[in-house]
Amino acid sequence: MTQDSTHAGGHGTDARALQPVILGADIGVYALARSFHEQYGVTSVVVAGAALGPVQHSRIVQHEIVADGHDPRQLVDRLLQVARRMPDRRLLLMANSDWLVRVVVEHRAELEPFYAVPFLSADLLARISDKATFAEICAELDISVPRTIVQSFGPDDPDVPVDLEYPLIAKAASSADYQEVEFEGKKKVFEIATPDELAALWRSLRAAGYRGRFVVQELVPGDDTQMRSVTAYVDQRGEVTLLCSAHVLLEEHTPSGLGNPAAMITYRDDAMLEQARRFLTATGYVGFANFDVKVDPRTGQFRFFEVNPRIGRNNYYVTAAGANPMRFVVEDRVEGRAVEPVVVDREVLYSIVPHRLLLRYVRDPQLADRVRRLVRSRATAHPLRYGKDLSPRRRFYVLAAAVNQVRKFRRWYPEPTDTGF
Repeated sequence: MTQDSTHAGGHGTDARALQPVILGADIGVYALARSFHEQYGVTSVVVAGAALGPVQHSRIVQHEIVADGHDPRQLVDRLLQVARRMPDRRLLLMANSDWLVRVVVEHRAELEPFYAVPFLSADLLARISDKATFAEICAELDISVPRTIVQSFGPDDPDVPVDLEYPLIAKAASSADYQEVEFEGKKKVFEIATPDELAALWRSLRAAGYRGRFVVQELVPGDDTQMRSVTAYVDQRGEVTLLCSAHVLLEEHTPSGLGNPAAMITYRDDAMLEQARRFLTATGYVGFANFDVKVDPRTGQFRFFEVNPRIGRNNYYVTAAGANPMRFVVEDRVEGRAVEPVVVDREVLYSIVPHRLLLRYVRDPQLADRVRRLVRSRATAHPLRYGKDLSPRRRFYVLAAAVNQVRKFRRWYPEPTDTGF
């Protein structure tokens, strides 16, 4: 079976009893709520520090606002309050940022009496969400990664020699560790042109009190269109029941969003999916995973950058391609049933940017033709454009978000470059 054709309330699920509860308030959280609503007709409870634009004024979410959305204790206490108010519901807990996944995993013992918690163990989370350890695991499994050097920021850790060609890439080994650190010029990913720039970054991190690790990696050439995304689900039996891949067309380029896909075309690439499957099986992974991969234009080889221990901000591309991921987690964790594995092969254009803006950045004529063909055939998806949740205020927000995308690209990435930086 390659496609999922179930519809809302299918498979005999008692939709009234299912209650999704989601931590966070970004576009990825709205996409999860939309997928739950499409599949089961249910409203999701969203627990966050504020009702941000993507989930604001929505008919498919119910807000639980805490005073400080960065305080794990407040989030966990509110989750427990929500659970005690709903003793007749089957509660499923979702989170969709690295640090929120860590909060859930660290408080699993408190939460599991009330919730299905479809996340990996604390030990495995620590191993795979660290980009340095991820690279080591991939090397053992013959999965190609960029050459990686690790710099630690303990009080007595010296600078490690870097014998890579410049420019190179530097990023936090663990994004959860990096979350709370503030310094001027902070970015998610740094392109470093010279040894002096690298030394300056190390000084900034030390001055800001950073105590984690950074990875320095060779820059794999090629623009955003060389990137690929893989989303997978592994059930509690260790079976990989969902695999979906996408060809990235454009990534976000704001300092905080750098590297998040903004547009992609779903397609099936068995060679890449097989490497993702090998990683998941060998590590004993469970739950959702999202891999960032780049095709090295020099060799055609897949270079795996990282795995996110969650479904990913752009998860709606999987639903749009016909395999609603919420069905896989609900049938596995709420209903305790094995799901027939699905490998998605439907082609859909997923984009959070206007199509005209997107085509400015797709320089390959054949790729641009594919975009135009999918637009003409209406095989397109935008997570916020949900027909069942478009009140006038929502419509205005979606329109304003599109205008804002144009503004952001004009400021941060006015013209496409050969490296995507």
